[in-house]
Amino acid sequence: MIAYVVAIVLIAFIFDFSNGFHDSANSIATIVGTRVLSPLAAVIWAAVFNFAAAFTGSLAVAKAVGGGMIEQSIVNPNVILGGLLGAIAWNVITWYFGIPSSSSHALIGGYAGAAVARAGLAAITWGTKWIQTLSFIVLSPLIGMFAGYILMVIVFWLFHRTSAARVDRFFRPAQLVSSALLSYSHGGNDAQKTMGVVVGLLVSVQGLFADKPGWLHALYLPNNNTIPHWLEICAYSAISLGTLFGGWRIVHTMGQRITKLRPVGGFCAETGGAAAILIATHFGIPVSTTHTITGSIVGVGATQRASAVRWGIAGRIVWAWILTIPAAALMSAIAYYVLSSIVRI
Repeated sequence: MIAYVVAIVLIAFIFDFSNGFHDSANSIATIVGTRVLSPLAAVIWAAVFNFAAAFTGSLAVAKAVGGGMIEQSIVNPNVILGGLLGAIAWNVITWYFGIPSSSSHALIGGYAGAAVARAGLAAITWGTKWIQTLSFIVLSPLIGMFAGYILMVIVFWLFHRTSAARVDRFFRPAQLVSSALLSYSHGGNDAQKTMGVVVGLLVSVQGLFADKPGWLHALYLPNNNTIPHWLEICAYSAISLGTLFGGWRIVHTMGQRITKLRPVGGFCAETGGAAAILIATHFGIPVSTTHTITGSIVGVGATQRASAVRWGIAGRIVWAWILTIPAAALMSAIAYYVLSSIVRI
């Protein structure tokens, strides 16, 4: 059983890697689309600031996912592994088709689906965190859209007498700052979700590691309020490495196909999206960085004219958002039933 639990922890970090890989577009699509950085330079830039969040961010999101959404008494290794497998499967499907869905909601949906498969709806701890999470499926793209739109309007007002060439020269270096801020906020919110799931796993099997010597004792967690330092470093490392390898299909969708961006638009989209994500992270809300930055890009495009946004593509993305939690939940429930027939706990 110890080997099984350790393997699940490693799979959780694989999911974290896939999260960074899948969501790298959130951090780099605009800066690549505006040609401020090459794709290689952009992913290195994003990965560095993903990891930087390990040293300065809070752990409110990790604690919310680890103990505020699923009844801890029904969590066991099969529930955690089933949730991870369903989330990974949904990430792979949406990555293949180049659809920027939410890895965060895939993980939350998967975790909930596997828990419900074991114990029914009583497995869900309905309350503030679920209300916030489900509400922000709608609110985060709207907040991002509003922030991107307002910032773009302010920039238009401040630079209306400046030539387009000079505006571009100013905002090309400025976009490096906004991209770094967005990458930092992405790492600070998304890496914590995997931490929360690992914490739920280790608390559920705490008896296995209570008396173990050496490194195995580091896996002993007495309660959901404890986030060990090794877990933080591993989670941030995994998501940063995933970002470093990048998800080029989704970069193309977000960087060019939703709307055509210039450096000034990229700056406004990234800054607006980052501000919304940082606020959510502060309050422990597991928000979707994908939803937020996509909404912000749409808001920036809409300041030119409504037709500047390719609404058909945006509509496909919205459908992916709606389907993510139930689809990941269904896949995870199936995975749980298969696992429980193989591994008896």
